[in-house]
Parts: sequence; C-alpha cells; structure tokens
Amino acid sequence: MLRSLILALALLAATAAGATEAGWALLREGGHVVLLRHAFAPGSGEPANFDIETCNTQRNLSDAGRQQARKIGALFAARAAPVERVLASRWCRTTETARLAFRPDNLEPFAALDPFAPDSPSKDAQSKEVLEQIRSWSGSGNMVMVTHQENIAALTGESSRDGEAVIVSPQGDGLHVLGRIRF
Repeated sequence: MLRSLILALALLAATAAGATEAGWALLREGGHVVLLRHAFAPGSGEPANFDIETCNTQRNLSDAGRQQARKIGALFAARAAPVERVLASRWCRTTETARLAFRPDNLEPFAALDPFAPDSPSKDAQSKEVLEQIRSWSGSGNMVMVTHQENIAALTGESSRDGEAVIVSPQGDGLHVLGRIRF
C-alpha cells in the first residue's frame, strides 16, 4: 500500500514537472499570453473594511508570497522570451506580484482582471474585456495578466494555484489552455 502511494506521488510530480517544462518551451517562443494567479496571500475573501485604494484594508501577499513573486520574475527572465506587457487587477496583491516579478515601468491596472463573485452580473462583461485583450495581443514577447483564481476559472474552466501561470490562446468564444507553469 505504501509503495503504491509513493509511486503515485512520484508519477504525479513527474507529470507536473513535464507540464512545467512544456510551458517554458512555449514561453521561450514569445507571442503568448499568460494568466498569472497572484502569489501567495493567506486567507480568503476581503476584510469587512476593504477599500480598493488602501492596501492595508485588503488581503495581501505574505513574505512567502513576495519571495514567490520574485522567484517567478527570475525564472521568467531566465527561461522565457521577454515580457512586453503586464496588466494586473487593481487589487494590491496582484499589483505587488506584478511589480516584484516583472518590475514593469508600464504596469497597466486593468479593472476587468479584478475578482468577481461567481454569480456577479459583471462576470460576463469582465471576461469579454479580458478576451478582447488576449485576442488583440500580437507582440513578439509575452503578455502577462496578473489576476485571481475566480477569473482564471471563469476564462478557462480550470482552477489554478497561488502564483501559477496558465498559458492561453483564443479558441472560438473562449480560451484554450496551452500549458501551465507551477512555481
């Protein structure tokens, strides 16, 4: 029983590592779009006194999250074509992830990447705006969109982990997941 469990865990780790390597191969080519879930921010939801303009009223990155964001940036710099454009939700944990990872001079706050409730009336409109940005991307480098779990799930039908990169391309009315990179 223990031997089977160890074998299953080893196989799962090898599969994830292979998927990550395939993701890096895509990003080395350039011209791709990455939906990046913000780095580790403990807890869930927002505090009762949430104010989008005031970071200390929000759920923010922990020290481990800041370290994760720096690691993401270092690995992108070493293993991918340049990041030409960075858009982020207006929440502090996403903008901090973007700044620590990519140090963009031109970080673009993009309200369509802000989190929404699953039954939110703005969900479809936000997703449509994000899809329009993705469809219009034609750079030779990569574009990174730093956002939240619920947005990635709505756009791809798949969940993501803290700091996970999901490489996507337009397909029909939605997105196709080309690859993933776990940090």
